Amino acid sequence: MQHPHRRHGTTRPRFLLFPRPLLSTVLAGALAAAGLTTLTAPPAQAATARQAEKLDRGVVSVHTDAGNLVGWRWLGTDPDDVSFNVYRAGTKVNASPVTGSTNYFHSGGPAQADYTVRAIVGGVEQADSVHAIQFRTGYKDVPISPPAGGTTPDGVAYTYEANDASVGDLDGDGALDFVLKWQPTNAKDNSQSGYTGNTILDGIKLDGTRLWRLDLGRNIRSGAHYTQFQVYDYDGDGRAEVAAKTADATVDGTGAVIGSASADHRNSSGYVLTGPEYLTMFNGQTGRAMGTVDYVPARGTVSSWGDSYGNRVDRFLAGTAYLDGARPSLVMARGYYTRSVIAAWDWRNGAFTRRWTFDTNSSTNTGKGYDGQGSHSLSVGDVDNDGKDEIVYGAMAVDDNGNGLWTTRTGHGDAQHLGDLDPATAGLEYFKVSESTSQPAELYINPANGAIRWQLAACCDNGRGVAGDVYAGNDGAEVWSASDTSIRDEAGATKGREPSSANFLSWWDGDTTRELLDGTHIDKYGTSSDTRLLTGASVHSNNGTKATPALSGDLFGDWREEVVWATTDNTALRIYSTPTETTTRITTLLHDTMYRTGIAWQNTAYNQPPHPSFHIGNNMRTAPRPTIYTP
Repeated sequence: MQHPHRRHGTTRPRFLLFPRPLLSTVLAGALAAAGLTTLTAPPAQAATARQAEKLDRGVVSVHTDAGNLVGWRWLGTDPDDVSFNVYRAGTKVNASPVTGSTNYFHSGGPAQADYTVRAIVGGVEQADSVHAIQFRTGYKDVPISPPAGGTTPDGVAYTYEANDASVGDLDGDGALDFVLKWQPTNAKDNSQSGYTGNTILDGIKLDGTRLWRLDLGRNIRSGAHYTQFQVYDYDGDGRAEVAAKTADATVDGTGAVIGSASADHRNSSGYVLTGPEYLTMFNGQTGRAMGTVDYVPARGTVSSWGDSYGNRVDRFLAGTAYLDGARPSLVMARGYYTRSVIAAWDWRNGAFTRRWTFDTNSSTNTGKGYDGQGSHSLSVGDVDNDGKDEIVYGAMAVDDNGNGLWTTRTGHGDAQHLGDLDPATAGLEYFKVSESTSQPAELYINPANGAIRWQLAACCDNGRGVAGDVYAGNDGAEVWSASDTSIRDEAGATKGREPSSANFLSWWDGDTTRELLDGTHIDKYGTSSDTRLLTGASVHSNNGTKATPALSGDLFGDWREEVVWATTDNTALRIYSTPTETTTRITTLLHDTMYRTGIAWQNTAYNQPPHPSFHIGNNMRTAPRPTIYTP
């Protein structure tokens, strides 16, 4: 899309929906005509344990006028029947062990109260946890320091704003650290000409200690589509690495330069259309460049990507996926309007190994409709229930082995959601919107084989779409979009008024329905109107009218989600954690690897919220426990 930062219009679609009795008949006929078969769940089998982070208890204390809500992680490595005691400065405050949740409200506790938690395993109380992170005023500030501004070759001055963030245990102490992207105030969309300042990445501990600063250099243009960074423990050493596209004059966290320090490949329009392109893995603790290879794919002839001035050639996506079912691989991609190329990399023993490359231009894929099907983000999950992750790349999916899995040939879109949206049906579901005025405005898809369960008629450039269980009056996730007037269920039936926003989501209050996150506030959906639950204090959202947070996800405490915004003066990352008690107990979502990889790809292009591999919502079943191991 050439105009990414705009609010949606008011054009409404014509509906193309089948009544429930007719839907299955029409769908079966469509499947047969397409040569597709409806998949059934395979026999149950033992899941392969997946590598996950060895996290500490992640205890938080969120102060309110009435006391402190203490929350902590139920780890994937904890037994099913673990219970907990809560201590304030060594004195137990709960009358009996906490069994039905992983939070406890300590009435009357002062803001500065010091809490720890002790697990009880097999009737034996374990050692103290880490001390609670204190949210004394409802939020926790992590100090950050903006880079010095500068001036572009054409004389335009710029400063820096905190942009997207990610998390990982950079130093192996069991606590999550931040990786923050700084964007210059003259960052550009690819369709806009002009010089930009450099993109900067910082590694930051929760107390504000900066571990390192990376300068991607003059030959990496700044903007939402240029730098998609991944933070994950790829080699299983207990410390997260940081992967990013680099170039000549990139400076790592130790001051070492990648490639030529003096090279300047920018043209008079500010684009970088010549010169080498690299992929670098950085040490999460020091920022040192540990390995650098040529970026795949190379840009080749610029015009072969759809235009000659440099817009479509530099559309990058990135993610992390368990392609072998057990260990994470890095996924780096280029292009989605015409040619799309996805390269999967393993980082093992200090070196890159390319696992596979998917290319819509290859003889295997040419003519099958995979070209031009990418979205402004990607999703990762085990869509075919084989224990290994696939890449859902807009209107197509790529199997864990790098082969094309399916394509709906419905074209490019701005937003997509992969998750267990319909708990009554085994496996995952997929919802996306379309940019093309000639393609269905919304599609609800079986991601195992690409079969379209229902769709809305083409209408417009439908720039926003969301899937989440925000309404307790319907089991399963509701879906809605910028061009619709209602929320819809898994069969496409209207279920109520459209929510006030179509952006991010957050599990914030005490129930299991999800809340609406947009701009700098969180709202609760209601049948007549939405209710404001939180407004961030002196913070800003990111990415223009996309209005996304720096990061949102289950970072600390129990399974509910924190939201992170930068302060308006860009001197702190302000973290909000829920002050509301819950009676629901779910393993930390960080140990659900689909959700965890969703946190990793959240910063990619047009940011989207993460979804777990199982359904959380109204009338949900008991949440499953993950099968994981930790380094």
